[in-house]
Amino acid sequence: MANDISVIALSSHPALAGEICAHLGVKPAATEIIRFGNENILFQCQENVRESDVFVIQTSCPPLSDHIMELLIAIDALKHASARRITAVLPYFPYARSDKKDRPRISITARLMADLLETAGADRVLTMNLHSPQVAGFFRIPVDQLNATPIVCNELRSTSELGDSVLVASDVGEAKDLEDYANRLGAPIAIIDKRRPDDSENAKAVGLIGDVAGRNALLVDDEITSGGTMIAAAQFLLEQGAQRIEAAAVHPVLSGHAYERLADSPIERLVVTNTIPTPSGQRMEWISTVSVAKLFADAIYAIHSGESVSRLFV
Repeated sequence: MANDISVIALSSHPALAGEICAHLGVKPAATEIIRFGNENILFQCQENVRESDVFVIQTSCPPLSDHIMELLIAIDALKHASARRITAVLPYFPYARSDKKDRPRISITARLMADLLETAGADRVLTMNLHSPQVAGFFRIPVDQLNATPIVCNELRSTSELGDSVLVASDVGEAKDLEDYANRLGAPIAIIDKRRPDDSENAKAVGLIGDVAGRNALLVDDEITSGGTMIAAAQFLLEQGAQRIEAAAVHPVLSGHAYERLADSPIERLVVTNTIPTPSGQRMEWISTVSVAKLFADAIYAIHSGESVSRLFV
């Protein structure tokens, strides 16, 4: 039993969990999840996991609070079912942007998520493209952070005309990630200087470091939420003389009216991964989704077999 691997697919993203299991050549463990009328959640694993190496897959998407509680309850149940090791597989980490105390009397909620996962009984965490790398330092258990950039770059390289393109960071904070894209695609970079006066999704571009005049611009970000920042950046780039605009992001949060806003924006194409499910009825031909399932499956296999996960960071 000590060598057994069990994959628990919780309710946030069954399609991705199914793909991961297919690559691993295993079936998701049989489970039951009940939501009672008082909004309490019951989780039961219907298979024996005693001394098993258990991987619990749950991403961050609506209803977020329900999915967080479901994850914590499942980990606690598996810990008390005598699982040998429990790895929380979080393709999109909850509250990843709440990683610092930048005003009085607020919670560093990403650190709170780390504490909750450890208290519930997680022995390690597997995630992808954290908004800030320091979030991994909030844990006292091992954290493996996968990088989707090579997968996104492969899609861009095979489907976009990059010969006359400039990679653009929508703000200074994305410049470091942009360097990884630039090295892989061999394209020049530019950085938008933007300012956000409050907690709204509205940020104002005030300057551009680099040149996009007469060239195609490819906006790169780690995630796209309401689309407001990226749309404003696209409009600003057109004002600076860019010919056409494409965009790429790892995590397609796409909340609220993001789909409608993006459809009416200057962005002609958006490349994302499937770390977050696309709501039914919202799939559009101008959005290209690439799967990260094989990368997660390879990482799960490496963790289970005691091999290096860092070899996947290429």
